[in-house]
Amino acid sequence: MKKVLVAFSLFFIMLGCKKDVPVDTNNGIITNNDINTWIHNTMSYYYLWNTNMPKITSTNLNDNPMNYFYSVLYDYGNTDRFSWIDSSASNLTNQLNGINTVLGIKYSVFYTDNAQLNVAFVISYVLKGSPAEKAGLKRGDIILKVDDVTITKNNYSSILQNQTLKLGLGSYASGIFNINGISMTVTKVELQTNPILKDTIIKWGGKKVGYLSYIQFLSSYDDSLRAVFGRFKAGGVNELVIDLRYNGGGYVTSSDLMTDLIVKDLAAKSNMIMNKKVYNATYTQELNKSSGSSAFNTNFKMESNNLGTLSRVFFLISNGTASASELVINNLKPFMDVILVGEHTYGKNVGSFTLTDSKNRWNYGLQPITFKIANSKDESNYGTKDGFLPNITITDNVLPFKELGDPLETVLNKALLFISPIAYKPSGMNFSTNESKATLFQTKAISDNIKMDRLDMWIKPK
Repeated sequence: MKKVLVAFSLFFIMLGCKKDVPVDTNNGIITNNDINTWIHNTMSYYYLWNTNMPKITSTNLNDNPMNYFYSVLYDYGNTDRFSWIDSSASNLTNQLNGINTVLGIKYSVFYTDNAQLNVAFVISYVLKGSPAEKAGLKRGDIILKVDDVTITKNNYSSILQNQTLKLGLGSYASGIFNINGISMTVTKVELQTNPILKDTIIKWGGKKVGYLSYIQFLSSYDDSLRAVFGRFKAGGVNELVIDLRYNGGGYVTSSDLMTDLIVKDLAAKSNMIMNKKVYNATYTQELNKSSGSSAFNTNFKMESNNLGTLSRVFFLISNGTASASELVINNLKPFMDVILVGEHTYGKNVGSFTLTDSKNRWNYGLQPITFKIANSKDESNYGTKDGFLPNITITDNVLPFKELGDPLETVLNKALLFISPIAYKPSGMNFSTNESKATLFQTKAISDNIKMDRLDMWIKPK
């Protein structure tokens, strides 16, 4: 395949594949049989569980290719919870690079009534430059109606599908959700995600705590990530909190960069192994011939903005923390104290390439799992539905939500109290004594465009 990407939850690398899988078409007339033969041949070469695939003779080669792809996966929904296909390779590439058509919100879903029939969207974050931000929406805002229809547990997953939407806002106080009479009309646009939601230095108990909320590992923002750590370094931070609650993954190379920027004594680790990839036997043999060990091992690299002296790092985590996010955690565990605050992570220790037809005969983009990854100690034991378990457990269900980076924000505050259990008095910040816990309908926050919630990591094949 000439084009290769690696998927969302763990890592991402993209573009040229060395193996071309031939498929003969019938006098140039393309059929499902042709496409599905290509899918099976391609998967047989790259798919991590290729030996567990059904033989091509036992498959329905005339099936719709979208269905056929899933029919050849190994124990789909259990062993393989992650592989996917898109009918448009260009759309797939855009998604993996953070380009989507969106309102620009991610939200948690709460029940609004004792009967647990109706739900509210409570905004977890708003993307920079999005229609939602331009309309004035912000974290903590509450949506109770869409196009004058009450949101329920039956319609919540589809109610935001229209291009232009009328949002009916509400409020929350003393445990009760109420419509407040405010509404706004917002139209989706194609937007490049800026993954840096918030970075700040918090003075807390005599410490300088660097805080970063980062929502996708995008290589196009690597220099921006370096700049954040440059500000942390110049500001003399001596504690670090990385908020990955809403980060479902991205490029492995960007995940590796974050590791390099955080790890203690980077200079002493330069050229030491950071992580190791495992491929299927077929692809492993090819890589050994063409590239040797460099195809499997990633080493630490020097970064001038590495913080250098931290002995520990805090990660804020949730069920939406996946893949490339979990990779950073796993990379650092052999070298630092890694303290996890929140809820268990998603549990994805495998990643993918994007595979497309080199002859452009069809436009399908495949995103099958193609590798497993472990840290320098060969540890990779978080690939279960429980993922990484938190050291400090806390559920993000206290309303109203406070802004990201606010020392009183529920999950961040839990980390700060571990750093130093002080009585904090806010100055010029949104402070409310009328807080209460609400009942979550589901624990993982979701986006207005479901494709933004892909959980994966991807890489570029050798």
